[in-house]
Amino acid sequence: MTSNVNLNIIKNFERRVAATVRRQALLHRNAPVVVALSGGADSVALLAALTALGYDCRAAHCNFHLRGEESMRDAAHCVDICRRIGVDLCMRDFDVPARMRLTGESVEMACRSLRYEWFDSLLDRERAQAIAVGHHREDNVETFMLNLLRGTGPQGLCGMRVRNGYVVRPLLECSRAQIEAYLHERGLGFVVDSTNASNDFKRNRLRNVVIPMLDEQFAGASEAIERSMANVADSMALYRELVDERAEHYRQGSDILLADMARDETNARMLLYEMLHNSEGFSMSAVADMLRSPDGSGRRFVSAGGHVRELHRGVLSAVSPQPQRQESDCYSVDLSRDILTPLHITVERLPISSFSPERNPAVMYLDAAILDATPAPQLRHWRRGDRIEPYGMKGSRLVSDLFSDAGYSALQKRNTFLLSQADKVLWVCGLRASRHFAVGPGSKEYLRLEIKKHNIT
Repeated sequence: MTSNVNLNIIKNFERRVAATVRRQALLHRNAPVVVALSGGADSVALLAALTALGYDCRAAHCNFHLRGEESMRDAAHCVDICRRIGVDLCMRDFDVPARMRLTGESVEMACRSLRYEWFDSLLDRERAQAIAVGHHREDNVETFMLNLLRGTGPQGLCGMRVRNGYVVRPLLECSRAQIEAYLHERGLGFVVDSTNASNDFKRNRLRNVVIPMLDEQFAGASEAIERSMANVADSMALYRELVDERAEHYRQGSDILLADMARDETNARMLLYEMLHNSEGFSMSAVADMLRSPDGSGRRFVSAGGHVRELHRGVLSAVSPQPQRQESDCYSVDLSRDILTPLHITVERLPISSFSPERNPAVMYLDAAILDATPAPQLRHWRRGDRIEPYGMKGSRLVSDLFSDAGYSALQKRNTFLLSQADKVLWVCGLRASRHFAVGPGSKEYLRLEIKKHNIT
């Protein structure tokens, strides 16, 4: 193969990516882009192409430690790829089983939640414009087929969106073959997840068996599915306007007047699905179950994403899934990793050169020397008589006085946790930090702690 042909393959692929970015207005050049990097072909090609096109990229790799040595291999490959391309790499280790115990999520949902919560914090930290992910044409067809087999609504038949909030998919118009050809010509390797060969998973069976069979028996089947997705997507704008107009008749704050909807709407099932699926993750089967006794009471529904709805006298109300916290709760915590219980707090260890404190009550900074302190820090509830020596102030204050100043209710006081070490209160979580282990002139590294929004009392 001549060098000319090699160059054409590289340039054609990068032009295709650039055209998608430009046509869909996905990215601009005034802020960084965080690229989700697994080490697989799609994410490596995405990082290489966006960097070649002149975008300021940061790579982000999640290590869920679910595949033993393969997980470590993937992480090492990401380090090597970023070194070769010349891109900074952010890496995070996650404790997926702990997340599952805390939330009751499946493995897949726990990984997804952890991944995107971290991405959200990276957007703020890097002042980035978007998270770029490597989904391509075949991924889109697989998603369509999965949704179809699950019994989806019209939104699910649109496939993946090229932009979904801050998540962008610049490779959605590229094929797997084009991606691998590009990597071959660039001399960039990629890792393969061994579980991709197993047909125990639905998506793998579609990828390895069903879709190849469709393409063999019906020429151009994948392309026809892509055209169908585009056609459905074109109809969705008008559909959404009609849904929003009808939905307003049955909203009462966060409550839904389910009995009224079931009585007045000829297609209550689809309307309720559109109201609850995208925002809360309820499936079509769950919605059908809600409508079996729409004027009843005492029924509880939990979505795959952990959202909870309760039906009482024909009104479907949103309720908090969190259990009532007990005043005696006390938890030792390891600040070398994210905290998942009793609060979800992300923890980052960073060089002092990057220290740029922000005014955010959900964020707290500690000198990394806290990692060597004994006994280990704890998260516990407030106790009467607790005092804190606030950062930037002389002396100490009763934590109860801080609550009063902030206008906390009795419930908020009971639900607030303190981060303490030995007999010192380091942080009234979400409210005030102390001067103990504060970042100062002698600090070499620091920890950035952030309470995720749904945990702030």
